[in-house]
Amino acid sequence: MALGSLPAFRRRSAATATTSSSPDAHKENPRGTVVQDPAALKRATRTRRVFIGISCFFYLIAVVFLILVEIGNTKGSKVLGDIYFFKLDLSDILPQAVPTSLTLQNSIARTLGLHDFYQVGLWNFCEGYETDGITHCSTPTTLYWFNPVDILLSELFAGASIALPSDVNDILNILRIASNIMFGFFLTGLLLDFVLIFLAPIVIYSRWWSLPLGIMSFIATLLILIASALGTAMSLVFKYALTSQTDLNVNADVGVKMFAFMWIATGCTLLAFIIHAGLCCCCTSRRDIRTGRKGGRNVTQTAPATEEARGRKTTTSG
Repeated sequence: MALGSLPAFRRRSAATATTSSSPDAHKENPRGTVVQDPAALKRATRTRRVFIGISCFFYLIAVVFLILVEIGNTKGSKVLGDIYFFKLDLSDILPQAVPTSLTLQNSIARTLGLHDFYQVGLWNFCEGYETDGITHCSTPTTLYWFNPVDILLSELFAGASIALPSDVNDILNILRIASNIMFGFFLTGLLLDFVLIFLAPIVIYSRWWSLPLGIMSFIATLLILIASALGTAMSLVFKYALTSQTDLNVNADVGVKMFAFMWIATGCTLLAFIIHAGLCCCCTSRRDIRTGRKGGRNVTQTAPATEEARGRKTTTSG
């Protein structure tokens, strides 16, 4: 009886030894779940990796458009000069008083010493003439805000005057506060999106990483959304406040490209945040595979069975 049970004992010992000595052997975690090999981990976490890649792509697109928002109107070039929040057209402005010594120029604004148009970006403003294009851009300044009263009054020839809105001081206070908030929020949102491009792949390892990165993504989305809303509201309010003054005859246009860039960046950051929020509870992570949670329970363990069969074959042939 003892000799009859010896082959079965040898088969079990050989199978155990072969499995433990194989370089591709799988270890068991404290819960008793077999840890997958790298190929199995990649297969099981494929969906999570795809969504992480999509979120990184959205962050990259948002960063590109936020950079365009940041550098827009900083130079008078053909590309950057077309990216602005709003543009004031003073070429047909109606003055309150004109000194008799002035000589009529191509436009009323030029006759008064003003430029035909002024356009505003995040860091500075540019000015120019209809015939010459942009002729000058102010030095980029942090927390910049456009003060049209100071600029126009400083350029008017002596003896000339224009009618300004009665509530101009209230408008300027709102403009200053909104511009400062918008400047800080756009810059902070850009930095957060840039950092998240490189941090997003970390969530492949565990769902817990999705929580802090999701919070960062939410903050970036909130900042960029508020900044975009402020930029839109500021431009529209400024346009309404000036064009409503019929005795001033000033036209104002909003920057379509600037609006498109900042809202595309807002949408991409929002989509990336939604993906991060979903990864907190969806898609298998590597930790799920190791601990046997969620999708980790459904991964087929083929390697141990293969090793055991290989060990049985070796014992039989011996």
